[in-house]
Amino acid sequence: MSTSSDDGAGVEGEGLGPVDRSPRHDPAWPASVEVFDTTLRDGSQFEGISLTVEDKLRVARALDELGVHWIEGGYPGANPKDAEFFRRAGSELGLQHATLVAFGSTRRPRGGLDDDPTLRTLVNAGTTTTCIVGKSWDYHVLEALRTTLEEGVAMVGDSVRYLKDHGLRVFFDAEHFFDGYKRNPEYALRVLEAAAVNGADCLVLCDTNGGSLPHEVEPIVREVVRHFGPTQVGIHTQNDTGCATPNALAAVMAGATQVQVTMNGYGERTGNCDLTQLLPNLTLKMGIATLPPGGLEKLTEVSLRLAELVNLPHQNQLPYVGQSAFAHKAGLHTSGLARRPDSYEHVDPAWVGNGTRYLVSDLSGRATIEYKAKEAGLELSPVQLGEVLDQLKTLESGGYFFETADASLELLMRRATGWRPAFFELESFRVTVDHRPGAAAELVENPLGHAEGIETECTVKVRVEGERLIATGEGNGPVNALDAAFRAAVADRYPQLAAMSLADYKVRVLDTGSGTGAVVRVLIDSTDGHRTWTTMGVSENIIEASWQALHDSVVYALLHGAG
Repeated sequence: MSTSSDDGAGVEGEGLGPVDRSPRHDPAWPASVEVFDTTLRDGSQFEGISLTVEDKLRVARALDELGVHWIEGGYPGANPKDAEFFRRAGSELGLQHATLVAFGSTRRPRGGLDDDPTLRTLVNAGTTTTCIVGKSWDYHVLEALRTTLEEGVAMVGDSVRYLKDHGLRVFFDAEHFFDGYKRNPEYALRVLEAAAVNGADCLVLCDTNGGSLPHEVEPIVREVVRHFGPTQVGIHTQNDTGCATPNALAAVMAGATQVQVTMNGYGERTGNCDLTQLLPNLTLKMGIATLPPGGLEKLTEVSLRLAELVNLPHQNQLPYVGQSAFAHKAGLHTSGLARRPDSYEHVDPAWVGNGTRYLVSDLSGRATIEYKAKEAGLELSPVQLGEVLDQLKTLESGGYFFETADASLELLMRRATGWRPAFFELESFRVTVDHRPGAAAELVENPLGHAEGIETECTVKVRVEGERLIATGEGNGPVNALDAAFRAAVADRYPQLAAMSLADYKVRVLDTGSGTGAVVRVLIDSTDGHRTWTTMGVSENIIEASWQALHDSVVYALLHGAG
């Protein structure tokens, strides 16, 4: 920065140059790090998260779009859902940037290798890369595994060698490494050595209990990097002290070149190191390469999308990607920003796909809409773009959220061009739900003592090309019955809808203070076997919100030739 004043103080009215925001890279730091995302494994252990197979596939695609290097999908033998995910991943994911990783553990104490179910499952998982966890804290070996320290070392070495002999890339997660090193550094290093000499491609140091602090992490990582020379060292941190991101930064400064993270910091207990915080800090502040070009610019969009996929509110106060990250309310701030955009923002919000917000009016979003329109093959004029932004502002204030509902957003943008769907017109629908447990041949109670016996029926009246069509359908709930009745009504006119099915259905209560009278948002995922799309509805009536989402899903399917 230069000024026209000899003393560097500047002269009023002459102005200064822009703030230098270029990162300060220390030559002692790595030039780049690999991003290992464990949202699908460690992140899914966060309280309140339960992912379907479709959810897991969509999360993986979003992470790949961001450009992470590794996506840990979980343990293929954990449950039928994870087994199905790995079965489908090979043929359905089509990853462009990332490599899928199967997670597991070392062999059992005093167990064999060829008959170990975990190792066998990893070999048969269909991935090229595995990540196995083993004990590096003597306390856990002796008290949790109840075996000898020598056997603990052998379990690690044998397992890594077995997987390498089967042609796999192997990352070794040293569980409780920092606790173990602080108590018995010799043993912790012996465990790492067993993994390294048997071919482990990366030694990942895990702060499993999340109790370490940056001033402890940095010298320990530095010692491991020095000791193991060319073998890659990674870092996995938990957030129990609020230091997951600072600890990961300290590890990278000490030479770690793989960082294990989760989207939005999801994870066991208080969470994991947050990808959305760590990567901008590394790249924008420290000059360390993380994501490929264009990746960071997608950070806010993907963060929002994953929050919706896991059905959790997106935290406004998240650094970089939160709605409030670049929001300004104080008059002093807004007036300063009006003169110099860099006066009250530490980075340009666009670098992470976010935008400056003045709380009296929302000025962000134009670039995203232009991008989304081009992605859908639409050219919006400036007037049409302004109309979409105004409509978005109004709809989102009422509970709509278009970051995930890609199909509903496309239909909204098409309407701005003057397009109107002419496939069908709803005249009315009526849904009847009868709770009659006594009508069943035999009264059935669930474990909570609730008598089961629901009958749901729906009648739909629609017009197609002026003809009035009426049909009735039954289902296991009102939305299922509504879907069945509508399909029955239009089946002869639109046989291609037979290829379309509902893959997922989510409900979010938007105004919890209103209790059962609250506004709800419904998201429906639909598929025709070739692609999946998401639509949305918002209403105080859950059936009406469901119909809105169902309506848009059918319109989108017909528009794009479902089946």
